Amino acid sequence: MDASTINKYKKYSIPKLIQKATTVFNKFIRERDKDCNCISCDKKKELQAGHFYSGGHYPSLKFNENNVHGQCERCNYYLSGDLNNYRINLIKKIGIAEVEKLDKLASYYKRMGFKWDRYFLIEIICKYSEK
Repeated sequence: MDASTINKYKKYSIPKLIQKATTVFNKFIRERDKDCNCISCDKKKELQAGHFYSGGHYPSLKFNENNVHGQCERCNYYLSGDLNNYRINLIKKIGIAEVEKLDKLASYYKRMGFKWDRYFLIEIICKYSEK
């Protein structure tokens, strides 16, 4: 990341950087999974970026591509992620080893805590704005 990129975002607060990073990352997820069915109910619907480990409770996993997949509004909002079916289909999609890595990361950051870093957020914005 070069100095001009850092300067571009120097006036952004951490919450504004999180908001911008969330927007570009979720757009990337919807584009990546546009030809897929809902990760939970396996129906072909308009998809949102649904988190297996909630981005609010597990901010360290908010921008982890293995943690976020296309999910319909019904499953994402009204069924609180339908996590039992999400997990079953997530294992089919990325494999048990990757799901177990997510489990370990979630457990680690839950115990150790997590603090947002402005440079990490700028990297997320740059990485997913380009895709």
